[in-house]
Amino acid sequence: MHNGIGRRVRTGLALDGAALVGVMLAGLLEIRTGEARTMAPQLPAATSAETLGEARPLLAWIDFCRRYPGECVVDASEPAAIALTPRTWQTIVSVNRKVNATVKPMTDLDHWGVADKWDLPDDGHGDCEDYQLLKRKLLVEHGLPRRALRMTVVRDELGEGHAVLMVRTDRGDFILDNKTSSVLSWHQSGYAYVKRESQTLVGWVSLGGATSPVATANR
Repeated sequence: MHNGIGRRVRTGLALDGAALVGVMLAGLLEIRTGEARTMAPQLPAATSAETLGEARPLLAWIDFCRRYPGECVVDASEPAAIALTPRTWQTIVSVNRKVNATVKPMTDLDHWGVADKWDLPDDGHGDCEDYQLLKRKLLVEHGLPRRALRMTVVRDELGEGHAVLMVRTDRGDFILDNKTSSVLSWHQSGYAYVKRESQTLVGWVSLGGATSPVATANR
């Protein structure tokens, strides 16, 4: 009789112990899952800049395309927007920082003896558009579609012409800029958007001078 009670007590303790272990493992799994969610990079979100018909190309861009036709071709079979993933976002941020840290600023007048010339900064020097052209080249080499990487002309905070690279994604349009290593949504940059390269033909489309909330607040 006593032995039967002992066996039941021991069996109950074993069952309680197993249940406790199960609860502890479930709790540990939940904590680790929560940590993984916390550590996963949060993808940004933006809006897409609207176009307003065709725009006149820059003469310096026309000359660049004559010398580097492969850099200007529009492949309609490529996606017009990048499917943004944490890995792709990290690549975009990394390339922006790397080029900004590597290329040394130099005006076209000092570099080439002309007021405006677009080129790849193969000698390590360049101005705004040269930075962005190199970024696009590197991003394409990483497998991103050139069609979604559009050279863009803006008016900066001083009202002066400036070139940036617009990265079109399924989460909105983002800007790569030699003035900052942060990749911002187009409406956070503080710029007025004049025009960008077309995604359907070798040419340009108007952005109508659209201003971001930051630019509007500054004026």
